[in-house]
Amino acid sequence: MESFFVTKENHFIYSHIIFKQERQSMKKEKLIIPAMLIVVILVMYFSYFSPKNELGLFSDFDTNSNANKEILVKVLPEKGFVKDNSGGTTFYVEDRSGKQVVVSGPLNMPAGIETASHITLSGHYNGDSFHAHEIKIEN
Repeated sequence: MESFFVTKENHFIYSHIIFKQERQSMKKEKLIIPAMLIVVILVMYFSYFSPKNELGLFSDFDTNSNANKEILVKVLPEKGFVKDNSGGTTFYVEDRSGKQVVVSGPLNMPAGIETASHITLSGHYNGDSFHAHEIKIEN
């Protein structure tokens, strides 16, 4: 039976094999943190920043703020579109909860709003009505 004696050559080979295995495992460990970071960024993007196709809620607005904010709403054409004295248009929309709100539209209304089912309003909500600075059709 052959016995294994620790010699300089055997020690060098054994050390080299262990070093290669440790280096390979370290490479795998170095990839875990960047992979986890990428997953966290993707989850944040898709849950917070990606556009959603569901109707918004007027209750999400701060009625004491005049900051412009966007909301996707359903147009209620059966309630009519009325031109006011200043050249703007007032009409009604409905949010996800079914709340109906009158909208004061800008002077330049997009063509085809009367037949649109959903629109995105950009403006501010004061609790009773929405003052739209911009309207985009979302059919």
